[in-house]
Amino acid sequence: MHISRREFIRRLAVISFATALAGKLLAFLGCSLVEKGELTPSTLKPSPEAVPLAPPAAIPALPLPTAPTPPSVVASPDTYLAVVRGNNPSDMVETAIKALGGIERFVKPGDDVIIKPNICVAYHSYEYAATTNPEVVGTIVKLCVGAGARRVRVMDQPFGGTPEQAYVRSGIDAAVKSAGGTMEVMSRVKFRDTPIPDGKDITRWQVYGDVLEADVLIDVPIAKHHSLARLTLGMKNLMGVILNRGQFHSNLGQRIADLTSLLKPDLTIVDGVRILMNHGPSGGDLNDVKLANTIIASRDIVAADAYAATLFGLTGEDIPAIRAGAQMGLGTADLKSVKIEELVV
Repeated sequence: MHISRREFIRRLAVISFATALAGKLLAFLGCSLVEKGELTPSTLKPSPEAVPLAPPAAIPALPLPTAPTPPSVVASPDTYLAVVRGNNPSDMVETAIKALGGIERFVKPGDDVIIKPNICVAYHSYEYAATTNPEVVGTIVKLCVGAGARRVRVMDQPFGGTPEQAYVRSGIDAAVKSAGGTMEVMSRVKFRDTPIPDGKDITRWQVYGDVLEADVLIDVPIAKHHSLARLTLGMKNLMGVILNRGQFHSNLGQRIADLTSLLKPDLTIVDGVRILMNHGPSGGDLNDVKLANTIIASRDIVAADAYAATLFGLTGEDIPAIRAGAQMGLGTADLKSVKIEELVV
């Protein structure tokens, strides 16, 4: 009988529901407490990661190439990372995935697929670049359903408002349902005390069990500024599947890499259509939003994040989580060493 990688991990996990019964308001921990200043020095250690980005005016704009790529994209078997620019998010996503070999390379008939976007707050629509673009998420769902997936679920743990409110406000709820997918509210009874065998700073944490069991995990972050991690990209976005996020913020870069070593998404698609340049993760000011019109996709989450950092005038070396992930061998931050297919649609 075929046993998926996540099923193997799940069977190693020590099931514990104590946290689920604690009755604490843990959904409001993490980023929201950091922004409100409610984390004390005992729970959050200052680190070099809390370095603000330069203001948007200091970062040069990213002009679109003038020569468009023909609509018929031919997949190259050695394409490591696809970067697509254009004005239609759906076309950009489809082109990026096709350049990597097509959705069939990642999703097989009968697969149980989980898509993890960033839906952090219920009080901003996607135009504020705090949540993943709904058209990006909906297109991925449509492709997975078309590939014969048995089930396609989309989920996150908002820290501002209820999940239901955030799902609707972001526009992702409507996009996912229209594409044939399901929005799932993450139940606390499904979080499990899970070993992280390759962790350097943490060796276990409370992780959502269904993510470990899924046949395919697709990580779909929006590229945005973060007050502690410096940027939220693919690796940082995985914090949405754990509990006790407030406690997670000590030595954040290494801990993000440790969590990534456990989850290892099958595909990372970075939404760089509208990016948040400052006051992340929740934003709230359209003056902080930049229209970058870019989609980045790769099997390698470290490489995808490293390229996404360039949208902010940075490199992978500038981001602690990316640096730690590369050091752990989770992927490469050396973009010169891989084949990058850059396309315009």
